[in-house]
Amino acid sequence: MPREFDNLDALFNHGFDTVIDVRSPAEFAEDHVPGAINLPALDNAQRAEVGTTYKQVSPFDGRKLGASMVIRNIADHLRGPLADKDGSWRPLVYCWRGGQRSGVFATLLSEIGWRATTIKGGYQSFRRLVHQTLYDDPLPHQLILLDGNTGTAKTALLPMLAERDVQVLDLEGLACHRGSLLGAMPGGQPAQRGFETALASALQQLDPTRPVLIEAESSKIGRRTLPPSLWQAMRTAPRIVIDVPLPARATYLAHAYADVIADPGVVAARLAPLRRLRGHAIVDHWIALSREGALEELSMALMVDHYDPAYTKSRRIDERAVLAVVDAEALDQDGLTQAADAVVAAIRR
Repeated sequence: MPREFDNLDALFNHGFDTVIDVRSPAEFAEDHVPGAINLPALDNAQRAEVGTTYKQVSPFDGRKLGASMVIRNIADHLRGPLADKDGSWRPLVYCWRGGQRSGVFATLLSEIGWRATTIKGGYQSFRRLVHQTLYDDPLPHQLILLDGNTGTAKTALLPMLAERDVQVLDLEGLACHRGSLLGAMPGGQPAQRGFETALASALQQLDPTRPVLIEAESSKIGRRTLPPSLWQAMRTAPRIVIDVPLPARATYLAHAYADVIADPGVVAARLAPLRRLRGHAIVDHWIALSREGALEELSMALMVDHYDPAYTKSRRIDERAVLAVVDAEALDQDGLTQAADAVVAAIRR
């Protein structure tokens, strides 16, 4: 009998040995239940072929073709990734709606002797729970924003704070983006649904009775949008501000973004949208500094001409209570350690 889950906590603590997503690799890549493995009942090409046959020939022929493919694929999975599973193994299986693909897969596993169960409603029921958590329900967590101008090493401080038993939520890590025009990371960003699943999973692991430190962000990180429950909580959360002198910030930013700003072609492409806002002369100056390899000078110019003015404007529009201002004269290892200790002290006051 399919298993029904009423909330994400119940699904994330399902108690089965393995969660199997039998959807196509393309569906799995967009989003899936955290920890699930992908054993497709139909691969991408097969799914397209079955759909075409279903629509252009007949539903009967489509189902017959699909069944033959599913059975062959399950046989391959049994000889491959499932070959070492013993009789006590308990899999939880799902497809898009909890229908034919997962039903056939689970039935065959059960016939072998495994206690296979499907998720009622499949991926769509899981997606509804994620949407409810992030779009419908108020966020129960107590957020504190880690704020400060660009180049104050806020992202680098998060893992150091986690080591000091502070609950942190790394939005840029979840979105695979550093949150600016220059912030794209290798591999690209997850799909919006995948980002939301990762976010919901991370929130589920945090204790709502303890503060959660989160880096101050805009409502979008790269192309990924923060869901309304989180964004609303961030807009009203108090903040701890990291204050660092401009030269130290330029040194840090030049190192942290060296993979981007050392390539004049990348700089020119990514900063092109700012020509209308900052003017051609300023953007051309940035590109010239990149071509000269003057990375610290480029970092300083970007902050003076763009990031700092934008931050000042945003702060005026969206003012929040300040719990503490942490001064850091440098952002070397000693400076970061002192800043992390000061942030912890501010949270615990």
